Amino acid sequence: MTPRTWLFLSVLGAVIPLSPPLCAQSPVLLDTMTAELARASASIGKDTPGSAGTDVRPPYYISYAARDLHSVVIAAEQGALLTSTSDHTRTADIVVRVGGPGLDNTHGQHRSSAIRTVPLPLDDDPKAIARALWRGTNTEYGSALQTWLQVKTETQVRAKEEDTSPDFSRETAPPASPASTEPEPPPVRIDRDQWNARICALSTIFRDYPHVYSNYTIFTVRDQTGYFVSSEGVRIVTPHQMARIVVFATTRADDGMDLFRAQTFEAKTPDGLPPQKDMEAAIRKLGASLEALRTAPVTEPFNGPAILSGRASAVFFHEVLGHRLEGQRQRGDEEGQTFTKDLGKPILPAFISVADDPTVATFDGTWLSGYYTYDDEGQRAQKVQLIRDGVLKTFLMSRLPIASVSTSNGHGRSQSGHMPNGRQGNLIVTSTKTVPDNQLRQMLIDEAKKQNKPYGLYFDDISSGFAVTTRNAPQAFQVIPLVVYRVYTDGRPDELVRGVSIVGTPQAALNRIVATGDKPEVFNGECGAESGTIPVSAVAPAMLVSEIETQREQQGTTRPPILPPPTATKAGDGN
Repeated sequence: MTPRTWLFLSVLGAVIPLSPPLCAQSPVLLDTMTAELARASASIGKDTPGSAGTDVRPPYYISYAARDLHSVVIAAEQGALLTSTSDHTRTADIVVRVGGPGLDNTHGQHRSSAIRTVPLPLDDDPKAIARALWRGTNTEYGSALQTWLQVKTETQVRAKEEDTSPDFSRETAPPASPASTEPEPPPVRIDRDQWNARICALSTIFRDYPHVYSNYTIFTVRDQTGYFVSSEGVRIVTPHQMARIVVFATTRADDGMDLFRAQTFEAKTPDGLPPQKDMEAAIRKLGASLEALRTAPVTEPFNGPAILSGRASAVFFHEVLGHRLEGQRQRGDEEGQTFTKDLGKPILPAFISVADDPTVATFDGTWLSGYYTYDDEGQRAQKVQLIRDGVLKTFLMSRLPIASVSTSNGHGRSQSGHMPNGRQGNLIVTSTKTVPDNQLRQMLIDEAKKQNKPYGLYFDDISSGFAVTTRNAPQAFQVIPLVVYRVYTDGRPDELVRGVSIVGTPQAALNRIVATGDKPEVFNGECGAESGTIPVSAVAPAMLVSEIETQREQQGTTRPPILPPPTATKAGDGN
């Protein structure tokens, strides 16, 4: 699967109830999970007769990961509500491993065979909860046994793998009692009527921009408590809260090219979101930029110097570097393993260091989406120094070992229903070769002159990207900028252009970084890969590269609307 990162969560999906308090920890749920897991571990498979030729054995590992989620979603377009809903869900991911840590039913392409997701009762009814866990465990155990037999057969008939590391790492478990419980924050409360009005007011702004053909303003609040217990004696309770406003708007140029802009505002709770006037100003800027983009010239393919703003640089590092440092991408016959053999070697300029630190909740006052305290395998989150002074030090690890790293470093992450893999959390890029913005701009102009280019490029805003890491396709990446300017060497004003995407190969791109700015910026988004879609953040300063390659985006053939929109007004009329 090709990892892909989005600026925002693209569906309106179900969420939590918020006029009453949203969420509170449930000792009944935790205790019932613990008791049922102990019962299953003590009995399942131990007295089960097997037919001839079968290998019926008890699991060597079982875990239950429950998510008790309350959420609210409010969405509006053109000043009118589209939805205002609340939801409460409980689910449990049941993992059953058969065999042993060295080789088990998750081996190779069978990783998903060990997990089953079941709904749990919303009430704290121990008997009902235990029944749901029992049914899911029994079903998953049967599936794990079948896959285990298949794995053993495959290991006998297939060629030896490059990386013969175990399928599961041995970790030191925290004490079984008391549970490792994070402090419970105050329950989230919102005034639904007030927020309905606020979101409608934000979306009304687009009435002033007649060429913004569609727009959505989406307010999401999540108040979740996670519960994790395992047969290793781990018991963890982790609350997590998040509030987000996503603004998404589209237009179409006369030549048929579709264009969009997006803006997010995030905080731990709704009270931490920016003041209404600040969000209104940002949305007006977004609407004006779309109006300008639709009449901007289409860029031609380019290969030359460029500056990526801090946000653009953050996405660049997430896509080009971060995915290739995820542990599971260092093993498996299908993975490209770009940096697998480069531990202890320089892979970036010596002035750049990269860490992933999910324990940091904010950066310079901005909430970080990739914050968490325990990963989805019950391991405590850790700051991992991936690259120091340009030299690769380690990888992002789940409990799937690789030849060079045998244990987890707290980065096993997943969406519910997926097996955890090593994933990014808060990727933070630092530099010792920083210059002010005006000096970085002059360095861009000087580099363009040196290369006999009439201009360099400045990438101001970024949307998303994807990276190919497997061997069956070119080891390439693509990043989709939204706002791009030509910076001319002859002193002409900067020129807004459209239809640009950044493409390239990782090793070439990473070694062309010349200098960085001195003001790091934050990118918050959602990243989709093999273990599902998870929240991530990246922090980086602006970056000057001596050479970057761009290509034209898809043109499109559908013309703008023939019929003008109803009650169209000129920008600024406010009607």
